[in-house]
Amino acid sequence: MGAAMRGYDWDSTRLGSPADWPAALKTLIGVVLGSNQPMFVAWGEDHTLFYNDAYAAILADKHPGALGQPFLQVWSEIAADLVPILQQAYQGLPVHMDDITLMMQRRGYLEETHFTFSYTPIRGVGAVIDGLFCACTEITEQVMAERRRAADVERQRQLFEQAPGFITILQGPEHVFEFANASHRRLFGDREFVGRTIREVFPELVGQGFFERLDQVYQTGERFVADHSPIRLHSPGGPSVERFLDFICEPIRDDGGNVTGIFVEGHDATEARRAQAELRESEERNRRIVEGVKDHSIFTVDTHNRIVDWTPGAEAVFGWAAEEVTGQSAEILFTPEDCAAGIPATELATAAARGCANDERWHVRRDGARFFANGSVRPLHDADGSITGFIKIARDETERRAAEAALRETEQRYRLAAKATNDAIWDWNLLTDRVDWNEAVSVLFGHAPEQVEPTGDWWIRHIHPDDRDRVGDAIHAVIDGAGDQWAAEYRFRRSDGTYADVFDRGHVFRDDQGRAIRMIGAMLDLTERKRAEDALRELNETLETRVSERTAELMVAQDALRQAQKMEAVGQLTGGLAHDFNNLLTGISGSLEMMQIRVAQGRTADVERYVNAAQGAAKRAAALTHRLLAFSRRQTLAPKPTNVNGLVSGMEELIRRTAGPEIELETVSTAGLWPSLIDPSQLENAVLNLCINARDAMPDGGTITIETANRWIDRRMAEQRGMEPGQYISLCVSDTGTGMAPDVIAKAFDPFFTTKPLGEGTGLGLSMIYGFAKQSGGSVAIYSELEQGTMVCIYLPRHLGEADAADGEIGIEKAPRADEGETVLVVDDEPTVRMLVAEVLTDLGYNAIEAADGAAGLQVLNSDLRIDLLVTDVGLPGGLNGRQVADAARAVRPDLKVLFITGYAENAVLSHGHLDPGMHVLTKPFAMDVLATRIKELIQD
Repeated sequence: MGAAMRGYDWDSTRLGSPADWPAALKTLIGVVLGSNQPMFVAWGEDHTLFYNDAYAAILADKHPGALGQPFLQVWSEIAADLVPILQQAYQGLPVHMDDITLMMQRRGYLEETHFTFSYTPIRGVGAVIDGLFCACTEITEQVMAERRRAADVERQRQLFEQAPGFITILQGPEHVFEFANASHRRLFGDREFVGRTIREVFPELVGQGFFERLDQVYQTGERFVADHSPIRLHSPGGPSVERFLDFICEPIRDDGGNVTGIFVEGHDATEARRAQAELRESEERNRRIVEGVKDHSIFTVDTHNRIVDWTPGAEAVFGWAAEEVTGQSAEILFTPEDCAAGIPATELATAAARGCANDERWHVRRDGARFFANGSVRPLHDADGSITGFIKIARDETERRAAEAALRETEQRYRLAAKATNDAIWDWNLLTDRVDWNEAVSVLFGHAPEQVEPTGDWWIRHIHPDDRDRVGDAIHAVIDGAGDQWAAEYRFRRSDGTYADVFDRGHVFRDDQGRAIRMIGAMLDLTERKRAEDALRELNETLETRVSERTAELMVAQDALRQAQKMEAVGQLTGGLAHDFNNLLTGISGSLEMMQIRVAQGRTADVERYVNAAQGAAKRAAALTHRLLAFSRRQTLAPKPTNVNGLVSGMEELIRRTAGPEIELETVSTAGLWPSLIDPSQLENAVLNLCINARDAMPDGGTITIETANRWIDRRMAEQRGMEPGQYISLCVSDTGTGMAPDVIAKAFDPFFTTKPLGEGTGLGLSMIYGFAKQSGGSVAIYSELEQGTMVCIYLPRHLGEADAADGEIGIEKAPRADEGETVLVVDDEPTVRMLVAEVLTDLGYNAIEAADGAAGLQVLNSDLRIDLLVTDVGLPGGLNGRQVADAARAVRPDLKVLFITGYAENAVLSHGHLDPGMHVLTKPFAMDVLATRIKELIQD
């Protein structure tokens, strides 16, 4: 969490930069991050949330989005429970709760949770409460475990109550009755037991040694076993009788091992021989019962967990015969992982200590197959009460668990289907007359859930009186007959009293005797369809008149729409460009101003930093103007045979850095990809732009895939995409992000259209890509679905030739120099540009001649001076533009090389974006090393 906090954009919050945070907040965050206990801090008016890794586990799916968010917004589903607690804490009062129940939604569903926590108010300057600190512990599992334990205790009480022997539970050193079962009450008479001490209930036992034995068990914690122990009782209102009892006094211990009570279990052994005979008979009967049980595994083991007795039921469940397993360790029945964890020994130890151990886990059959068993382990005792072994009872519940899982899946599918449909789904229990509806009955007909009675009568009452008998008769004809399908159209009353036309159909489910027990159906609202049909009939009757009127209206509306679109486009353009260029101009002018100050101060060491800043802002401004030119499809391209696979490979590192660590980049490059005649720098801009769009569509991370392929575009597909049939290469950029709706896709290539917030995009990115592809003879297509991601494919014509090697950057210090002091004429009406170009040329060994307009340039060209190259701006004042100067110069100097430098490559001047031989164009602004390289290439060509 420390890394997540450091990487969070706190400047966008009310708290601002962490450097400006109060010391108390910083200290608290340090304490929270260093603790293993779940902790959080809610700070400021918004209760901004900070938390540690332990609390992130409590947040579950809300993490990491909860960081830096308002506390009550994060826990909106329990805000009503938290607001009183927050108010108390913000009033300066600490809050502590040992168990609060909260219905949280943190994994996509509501769940009951329990917490122990303390809220501590944090006081700032003037005792103002700046925030609160919370240390909490989720005790959901403990609470649920307590509930389960309580249920187990209740089940155990029921078992004790029904037990044939007398059972009582005594608590405390005074041996207060907590429980006495029915057998106990029958044996000892209908006395008041619960809540009274044993001395109060049985005063006649004084002097018989019974109380002393109980005291000894409680004090020593050792079991006491009595065999035929004599006891004399005085029944209320009756004579004194002597009985002989067999019983066990078992100490009850708490989790710390301390004795808290005594468990007494036994039976009346007065008629010993008769009881023993009955016992033998009972044991034989139980043995036959056990052997007759085939769906339960029942077997015994000795104290070393070796199998002693193996019943037919155990053989049926595990597959082992008695002679195969007798004497073997019961570990052969456990999974290897449970054996490695010591589970078999732990079960016996638990059963020995507590009298019973649960055995709910996976076991292994003889053939190695696994099955899930639900059972228990209990100790076996000899006459002295010593443990001689254990009895294990288990039932194979694999099929039941699978059936329950299948039932849950079926119910889930039904719930999802009911939510996904627009129909009102109903489920009619014909045995109880209960009818359950899905949410659509409220959406379609306005009936609030609390108003919908779950009965068949409510349904019938909402059918139009004129349709009620017909519908009711038809339904009961199917129910009372042998059919299973019913359907009808009728009118159903809405909550406002109006009626909807519906189409209703249902399916009848029958039991094995053919009796109808359930009916499930779906009601479809036909009102809009019938209304549309009526409107269509009316439209057909008045079609000719309506078409004429509508045509006139549309013509007026279209004119107004075109004007509005023009004004909207201008507004979007000026707003976006003003924002971007103001930022860039601020960087340039500010850097230049700082350079001037530092030079005046003599601090020249800082100048390079401001130079770099100004150059960076200027290059970004240049990139923006290039996008505008590409959007207008008037950008002059420098096409060359290009290996697109190599171009993508060379951009991978740049894309990874730009996308960030949360984005995974995958490239799928087709072997033998055809080359394409394109401007590689423009394609690089297009790919980078698409990758940035893909990244922005995946705020929580995802995958960007760049894929290249060879494509044959047939005539049908070419007509759909506005391109010529033939061979193309495709370059597709796809993401796993939010996707686009159809209406967004339809406007994606529109100029200035953007879904990003104001200031974060000019809306020219995809327009630039579209203009570049079209100008290169290709096209662009978008494929997208909401929540499924987006794929943008650029189609470029195949070039029948080899791809050129990629160019590299050289820098002005390594720019090529003049060979023989060649002369270059520079014509530009902007003094700064003209001065900079001339100085660079002079530094590189050229003889530079300057001219401020076309007329001055022609005077030089018509002279006898040596001119090796003409460098001219396109837009010149005085009636002669750059192209006209070049044409006039070529009339007297046919072999003259020309380099146009321009801020806007006008198609009319440059022959629709393509240059005549010996001419080249360089778009402003440009790097000086690029200018030097172009000049060298033109002179040497």
